[in-house]
Amino acid sequence: MDRIENLCVEQGMRMTDQRRVVARVLSTSHDHPDVEELYRRAHQVDPHISIATVYRTVRLFEEAGIIARHDFRDGRSRYEETPDNHHDHLIDMKTGQVVEFMDDEIERLQTAIAKRLGYKLIDHRLELYGVPIEEEAQL
Repeated sequence: MDRIENLCVEQGMRMTDQRRVVARVLSTSHDHPDVEELYRRAHQVDPHISIATVYRTVRLFEEAGIIARHDFRDGRSRYEETPDNHHDHLIDMKTGQVVEFMDDEIERLQTAIAKRLGYKLIDHRLELYGVPIEEEAQL
């Protein structure tokens, strides 16, 4: 079993064959696919799976905290397995590619800003949006 499937079983979720397909597709995704891309990939594995099943399964996995939903300003929710370690995202506005990164300096700065404003930081999401420098110079 893959990681997402194991997490579902640990939470007592009933795993149908089609839920297993969606779990496996998500587990093997190295990008942040939206539901329609997940459906396309799952449909290649199981031609009988419906897009409604994929939507329901994604919602179920999200509600269980197994996957995380992101809205990267492109009008579609995109998903990734809930990470063990915090990371931030840089989104290429030209291609939609999502680059994951972790930067200790940014983490320290966010904590310091929250403290300076009288808060203890408990969570955050950082999304940077950009275009490749070489392409920006051509504009």
